[in-house]
Amino acid sequence: MKKHQIILASSLIFTLLFYNESVGVNLAIFGLFLTCLISYSFQDRSVDRLHLVLVITSVLSCLAFAWYGDAASFFAMAMSILFLQFKTQDSQLKIIQIFPLVFLNAFATLGRVFIFTQWLPERKIHNNFTKKLVAYFIIPTIFLVVFFAAYSFGSTHFSSLLTDYTLDLDIVQVILIGLLGFYISFSFWNYWVPEVCYEKNEMLNNDFTNAAEIKNQQTFSFLDLDFERKSGEITLALLNFMLLVFIVTYNYEQFF
Repeated sequence: MKKHQIILASSLIFTLLFYNESVGVNLAIFGLFLTCLISYSFQDRSVDRLHLVLVITSVLSCLAFAWYGDAASFFAMAMSILFLQFKTQDSQLKIIQIFPLVFLNAFATLGRVFIFTQWLPERKIHNNFTKKLVAYFIIPTIFLVVFFAAYSFGSTHFSSLLTDYTLDLDIVQVILIGLLGFYISFSFWNYWVPEVCYEKNEMLNNDFTNAAEIKNQQTFSFLDLDFERKSGEITLALLNFMLLVFIVTYNYEQFF
C-alpha cells in the first residue's frame, strides 16, 4: 500500500472504532491494527531481531492496555508502537531521537498536511481525462437528477425513497473524530525528520569514532591502570547493590 492509502485507511479505522464509543478496548484494537499494518507494509525489514522484539512488545502492551486501561499501560503501548514504527522506517537513526521528533511533529503536521506533494502521488492528466469525466460521470448524473425529480412529482412512493427515513448519524462527531484520526495517522505514517537528526546521529553511537586516538591515563599516580579499573568496577557494583537495597526498602515502606 502507498503512504496516502495507509493514512486514509488508518483514519477510517480510527473513525469506525471511536464513533460513539469510549477509548478502552478500542484503542488497544487500533494499536494492534497499527502493529499489523507496520509488519505487513515493511515485510522486508522484519527479519531483524530487534524488530521482532518490538513487534512482540507492541502486541503485549496493547493486550495489557485492553486489560488494565491505566496510564502506565497506555504509555507502554504508545512507546512500543512508536519505537516499532521509528525503528522500522529509519533504522539508521538512534531510537532515542523519537522523543524530540514526537514533540516536533505534533506541531509540524498542522502545516505539512497542506504540502500535498509530500504525501499525495502526482497524477498526470491526459487529454481524454475531461472526456471521461463528462461521459462517465457528469452526463449520467444530470439524467439521474432530472428523471428522479420528474418521477418524484408523479409518485409519492418513489419520492419517499429519500424522504421517509432519518439518518441516525452525528455528522459533527464523525467529522471531529475523522479529523483527529487523520491527524494521528498522518503524524504516525508521514512524520518529519529534520536533517540535523541525521547529522548529529553519529554523536549517539555506542562507540566513539575517534576511539583509537583516546589513550587511558592514570588518575592517581600511585595506582596502575589495572588497579584503577578494578577499583571502579568494585565501586560500581557496590553502588548498584546499595541502590537495589534502597528500592526494596522504599517499596516496602510505601506498600507494606
